[in-house]
Amino acid sequence: MEGSREIGTYYEAVAARYLASRGVSILEQNVYNRGGEIDLIGRDGDALVFFEVRYRGPGSLVDPASSITPSKQRRLVRAASFYLHKHNLWDLPSRIDVVAIMPGTVRKYRVQWIRNAIQAD
Repeated sequence: MEGSREIGTYYEAVAARYLASRGVSILEQNVYNRGGEIDLIGRDGDALVFFEVRYRGPGSLVDPASSITPSKQRRLVRAASFYLHKHNLWDLPSRIDVVAIMPGTVRKYRVQWIRNAIQAD
């Protein structure tokens, strides 16, 4: 894998497979709008979920979830709000989750799904 975009696409696919195996229907991937980028959008029960996928390789000093800065959190909230407004989905329960991926010791990857990880102020 060469560039960061290819790496991002690869781990977004890993996250999508992981989420699908846990009953999430993936609706869209790499959604760009004026608010910013949303890695994955899916349905978990009746909730519309915006997923931020984070990967950190071996030797990283920071776990993937901790790498989401406050400014990135604001951009995610803005992107999700813009998406809800654009598609007239304000009445639908929604949340922003994080899927954190690291190299595993027993399996190839260690995946952590953090529900409701990012809250709107």
